[in-house]
Amino acid sequence: MPPATAQAAKPYCERYKCIALTFDDGPWPYTPELLDTLKKYQAKATFFVLGRKVANRPEMMQRMVKEGHEVGNHTWDHPSLTTLSDEEIVAEITSTQEVIHETIGLWPTMMRPPSGATNARVGARMAELGLPQIMWTGSTLDWQARNQKIITARTLKLAKRNGVILLHDIVPETVKAMPAVLKTLKKRGYKFVTISTLLGNRKLAPGEVWPKKN
Repeated sequence: MPPATAQAAKPYCERYKCIALTFDDGPWPYTPELLDTLKKYQAKATFFVLGRKVANRPEMMQRMVKEGHEVGNHTWDHPSLTTLSDEEIVAEITSTQEVIHETIGLWPTMMRPPSGATNARVGARMAELGLPQIMWTGSTLDWQARNQKIITARTLKLAKRNGVILLHDIVPETVKAMPAVLKTLKKRGYKFVTISTLLGNRKLAPGEVWPKKN
């Protein structure tokens, strides 16, 4: 096999220095500004959305998909799943799956538990629903910081190859921080990719927690 073909066959993130920026809890009125910034820097992101917000903002959801971003399930209204009954857990996820499918014509293939709260029981329900659980390698705690400079600095500090960074598009200071973050990380050689691109050939099992917490 010619070397060029062998090289092309390698997953994207084995050939390039990738990072996945993930945004939780939207879509929200700040989301279009974030999408504008991502588009400017040719960055792809993953949005873990809330079902109750999807229903009210179909245009934002459709734009996300049209511009190459990935959409994941973040429950209907952000409860701690470990405190719910099995039936409630399933309802939170399935109602969100359905509204996302109705809105963008796609079924999410992954979910993120609110606040990362999961256990064996939640994992078993996600396994039944066919959804891996996506965590993160670093959280900016932007919802606490509410400060553009702090959020910028934290994101840059957390950046590493194949990193998964937790951010929120419902925090206006986060959206304002993204131009500086993207500009700086681009200079450092990063490619901004979706979770699926970051995973490459790796297939997560339904219910699996990834990336594992250190």
